[in-house]
Amino acid sequence: MLKKLDTDGLVIVTEEVCAKVVDRALAFNAVQDVFGAMARGDAYNFPVIREAIGHEDALYGFKSGFDKAGMVLGVKAGGYWPNNMAKGIINHQSTVFLFDPDTGKLKALVGGNYLTAIRTAASSAVSIAQLSRKDSKVLGMVGAGHQSTFQLRAAVEQRDFEKVVCWNPHPEMIPNLAKVADEIGVPFEAVEREQLGAEADVIITITSAFESLIEADWIKPGTHLACMGTDTKGKQEVSSELVAKATLFTDEVAQSTTIGETQHAIAAGLISEADVTPIGKVINGDHAGRTSDDEITLFDGTGVGLQDLAVAAVAAQQAAATGEATQVAL
Repeated sequence: MLKKLDTDGLVIVTEEVCAKVVDRALAFNAVQDVFGAMARGDAYNFPVIREAIGHEDALYGFKSGFDKAGMVLGVKAGGYWPNNMAKGIINHQSTVFLFDPDTGKLKALVGGNYLTAIRTAASSAVSIAQLSRKDSKVLGMVGAGHQSTFQLRAAVEQRDFEKVVCWNPHPEMIPNLAKVADEIGVPFEAVEREQLGAEADVIITITSAFESLIEADWIKPGTHLACMGTDTKGKQEVSSELVAKATLFTDEVAQSTTIGETQHAIAAGLISEADVTPIGKVINGDHAGRTSDDEITLFDGTGVGLQDLAVAAVAAQQAAATGEATQVAL
């Protein structure tokens, strides 16, 4: 896709411009398309590198891949700096580098912070659109940090939710999410976890937890869960028993079973890798997805490099087309 850009120059798209040119609909379509391409074997992620750098408690790494269907090649570099909030900037910092698949030339530098947030929200939104009951009325939010606001805005566009219930390990952060719900016009209530599980038809978990926050017997039949916070070995948001009870879907099976939400159930022998289905198969019509109103479905959103590349390619194209991009001769 980037071959449409000026082949003699480098396109630079800032964070501010990314927020202008990539909306939720564009992100949703880009992520859904790349999930489908992955399931067809037309796109694949390269091995992830993620390391503690021994400074500022930071994690730094690279996610990369190639989408042959969309002709997008690149890498996202960045990570997590947990002390950034005290400095007035967000903890996640990243930049996407896009290359011409035909020549290997660098074609675009794209700010990755906004795009990471909106593509993660798009991922859970795709799972809600594909897997949740169409009559879902109550949305449960486990987590109330920066990413949760993106999740909430994307989720409410997929179903006719009448209420949002929320729990967060740090209750003082909940008003930030309540404000977004008020802006959207959806009633909001802070509740305990057991009540959240009892009420919610769709649950999004978006925390950095290393222990189960939601237990299997709290969840009612027919619930859809989008577990979006577990992307590292050792992290966990829901119990292994709940994972084993659900019909499982993910962005990429290899990541899900090693660093995603299914890692613990795999290690405990409760499920096998064969129990986890790429959501792209549902998108492509090769898997039925939800098969009954009582079925519990769970999407393990580990976050793959191809999501970042897909939305970054859209940002570069949109910014170049609208004149918002900075172009530098190489």
